[in-house]
Amino acid sequence: MNLVKRFLNDESGATAIEYGLIAALVAVIIIGGATLLGNNLNALFSGIAGKLTPPA
Repeated sequence: MNLVKRFLNDESGATAIEYGLIAALVAVIIIGGATLLGNNLNALFSGIAGKLTPPA
């Protein structure tokens, strides 16, 4: 019976899950920011390349 009480009061698994969720959220934010930055850089360099091309 004492073993069951200790198991029910153990919160270390919940803490690990919370840290995992926080890490996943941070990863999603980083991926979103990198994608946005990549798209902006692509547009910037495409604009520069268009200005460097000689007129036809």
